[in-house]
Amino acid sequence: MAQPVLYRKRIIPEECILLKDDKILRYDNDILVTKWNTLKPKKDLHHGFSCYYLKEGYKVSKFYREDNSLLYYYCDIISPEYDPEKNTLVVTDLLADVIVYPDGFVKVVDLDEMVPALESGALSDVMLKQALLSCNALLSLIYDAKLYKLLAPIAEFEMADNRE
Repeated sequence: MAQPVLYRKRIIPEECILLKDDKILRYDNDILVTKWNTLKPKKDLHHGFSCYYLKEGYKVSKFYREDNSLLYYYCDIISPEYDPEKNTLVVTDLLADVIVYPDGFVKVVDLDEMVPALESGALSDVMLKQALLSCNALLSLIYDAKLYKLLAPIAEFEMADNRE
């Protein structure tokens, strides 16, 4: 399967960005794994790996500092749309996010952004329902101590990366 051209689409702020520097490590019908550096330099965040669960509607990322220490796990609720004619994958961020800190603390963020997005029409009823169901499924896995299973596709590439 040919690797798609990857885009990140945001609802707030409204934008669609070509992720031209993200390195696709694995791509199939269910999973996309990428390695990336931050698009815009940030105080702590430097680089990371992401695993997109395309059918489940979430992306699980490992965020690293410049010294390669783990900052936290960041999970986006997403809606992917693949266009086979253009071989493009546009991944829309559905606003809700889950952060899991190295000590196990779990924080759900940005739920408040969903209301104005829904009221403005930027987020449809269908997208809202999808986001809530995907967020619930993701949280269930995290609360059942199964985050490690979601990170497994990243681990194989991380080990290879550490050997380089």
